[in-house]
Amino acid sequence: MDGAPEGEAVKQRKGKFLLAGTVILGTTAWLGWVGVTESKTYYYTIAELKTLSGAQAQRRLRVGGDVQPGSIERLRGRVDFVLEQDGHTLPVSYVGQNPLPDTFVDRAQALVEGRLAPDGRFLADHVQAKCASKYEAVPNPSTTTSSSVSSPAGSSSSGQPE
Repeated sequence: MDGAPEGEAVKQRKGKFLLAGTVILGTTAWLGWVGVTESKTYYYTIAELKTLSGAQAQRRLRVGGDVQPGSIERLRGRVDFVLEQDGHTLPVSYVGQNPLPDTFVDRAQALVEGRLAPDGRFLADHVQAKCASKYEAVPNPSTTTSSSVSSPAGSSSSGQPE
């Protein structure tokens, strides 16, 4: 009968470890689920954004468009500007911590992430910008002035021997 109390102690220890493991696993799963659902960002066009209501409008959103020329206004603690897309406009206030990219200028393509305010303004905490002119291909001179390009003797303009 001396082994019975030791058996109970082992069962109690196993039960405590099982309970602790279940609590840790459950907490980790819950934190993972909350992290994934909170970090989801839904992309909408400006036209679609204006049709959102209720819980949809409260989600974290992503919207893209072109920065309207002359709309960038740098204020204390925020930068206001307007995005344009297919004839629709969206006033945006950037309130993020990071400085805006150097490519954030008039007519630049911009992608903003944040939330829609009750007044219809978009409160962005993240801005990505791309200046389209910096990424355009350089025109090929042979296609722009094909009449002024001369062919070497004995070959046609296609580069194949005649």
